[in-house]
Amino acid sequence: MQNLFRHLLPAALALALALTVPLGASAGQAADNDQVLSRMDLGGDGGWDYLGFDAQRHHLFVSRGDRVLVIDVQHAKQIGTIADTQGVHGIAVAQDLKRGFTSNGKNATVTAFDLDTLKPVAVITGTGEKPDAIVYDIASHHVLTFNGKSGNVSVIDPQKNSVIATIALPGKPEFAVSDGAGHVYVNIEDKSELVQLDSRSNTVLNTWPLAPCESPSGLAIDREHHRLFSVCDNQKMTVLDAGSGHLVATLPIGNGPDAVAFDDAASMVYSSNGESGTITAIHEDDPDHYTVKNTIATQVSARTLALDPQSHRLYLSAAKFGDTKQANGHPSIVAGSFAVLVVGKH
Repeated sequence: MQNLFRHLLPAALALALALTVPLGASAGQAADNDQVLSRMDLGGDGGWDYLGFDAQRHHLFVSRGDRVLVIDVQHAKQIGTIADTQGVHGIAVAQDLKRGFTSNGKNATVTAFDLDTLKPVAVITGTGEKPDAIVYDIASHHVLTFNGKSGNVSVIDPQKNSVIATIALPGKPEFAVSDGAGHVYVNIEDKSELVQLDSRSNTVLNTWPLAPCESPSGLAIDREHHRLFSVCDNQKMTVLDAGSGHLVATLPIGNGPDAVAFDDAASMVYSSNGESGTITAIHEDDPDHYTVKNTIATQVSARTLALDPQSHRLYLSAAKFGDTKQANGHPSIVAGSFAVLVVGKH
């Protein structure tokens, strides 16, 4: 994932506003009146990365350095913590297994946990170095970690809780998605490429260029229309045909993107731009044509997001940065300022 950013936009609205929003209000509508509805102040120490969402249980998973916070979004409160996930990056949800999985970058492990009880059930060892993105692929019933330092994919059998295969990649992987039909796709950050994997044979099928995209991070998919959305450091989003790798469109987005989500019901693509402190909202007019509908003000540092497909709300992690630097060169985080922003319609 991308580096942290240095500035902060004004604070969001009160949390109570989020509880009054009609859940179905935005389906199929343009994003013209999307805005920050509320913020959930969570505080605590540590950085953050991806968010995950369990739509069946209305649970938001928030990576937080060495733990994952579990938020009940219907009641806007934290209900649990998945502890000892050192250097956690991503969270994958496997509804058919009633399991969640975290990629723990510092110790090359995956924590499997029960989606109902939120209790850990296994720690899976032996992934590649610095597992980052993590995906559950329902076609193969496997969990895949995308390992930033070793430049490969670890394939996990969740029934055995063990790594069963390793797939070499042509560079540093970033975000990944599954089409649910036997293909997994991953952005290659340092090569500005996108790789298509066969999830049943655990092989690379194709490697496609993402030009004019530079340094891709977030990746989302429209499974019905076979479109892939990659957001890139040079303020562009590319749309690729998931079958052929053909470049369909290029759209302008904000600065410092690190995640993107596709809302099927509304035909909307959302890019979270951490340095700009915005979300770029793009409408899929049809599979080959796209229109930027809105730029939604969020908060500088809000670079990752998750979508609730039922309420059509977006959730973004953010914090206020201080004037000093940490040992890793990232800006310091103002104590107690970490929060999750809720974006949607009144």
